Amino acid sequence: MGFWQRLSSLTDAAEARNRYIDLLKRCLTNVVYGGDASRLRGETRPYDAHLRVHGRDWPGQAHTMIGLPRLDNLQFCVQDVLARGVPGDLIETGVWRGGAVILMRGVLKAFGVTDRTVWAADSFEGLPPPDPERYPRDAGLDFSRFQELAVSLPEVQENFRRYDLLDERVRFLKGWFKDTLPGAPIERLAVLRIDGDLYESTMDALTHLYPKLSPGGYCIVDDYYDIEPCRQAVTDYRERHGVRDEIVRIDWTGVFWRKTQ
Repeated sequence: MGFWQRLSSLTDAAEARNRYIDLLKRCLTNVVYGGDASRLRGETRPYDAHLRVHGRDWPGQAHTMIGLPRLDNLQFCVQDVLARGVPGDLIETGVWRGGAVILMRGVLKAFGVTDRTVWAADSFEGLPPPDPERYPRDAGLDFSRFQELAVSLPEVQENFRRYDLLDERVRFLKGWFKDTLPGAPIERLAVLRIDGDLYESTMDALTHLYPKLSPGGYCIVDDYYDIEPCRQAVTDYRERHGVRDEIVRIDWTGVFWRKTQ
């Protein structure tokens, strides 16, 4: 095979990989089909493509509610740590139906990566009730009453299977973060995505996982601009540990930064 044929073959492979990841994101959000009504507080609302794309609804069927800009960001972070050889696994704390971790596994699969694990940490029973005595910032923030947020472990595993992405490179940490994260058998992380909503959940993830994030790796926080207790937990942790890396806005709520220390 000559030079130009080899170059064309490589270009075709990259194009196929990009198209696969793009289609995966569109399927995870269900914008590829549309017509997926959203459900919130027992109410069903008509499908709104704009809300879905930007992650502003709670889908009835889609496997993620974070929208395309935050999925694009996650794809960038994973591909960038692969390109730069940043060591470590990938994790999301708070996975709901599994869309973001499914995308993580899909990107690794598309690039033929076999030496990294995707971790999915969740209670798989919804969010915990607030503990205002220990975490006053969470007072009145009770997401535990929303059954829409309680997705079982078998359901999430089945969602992985639907994309043919459930294998030995995916591992699950079932339980409250305060119980599972301190002893999680994770040595190093390259991408840490936090989607815990509460001050307590966000702080648990940062406290037990951020020290394992490799220099050059990414920390992503989903609810930074939308939920004040989450934002305050990030601020408190960064100030306490001298984290000065620039926080970059993703969209109306999500942020991320690259760890340099």
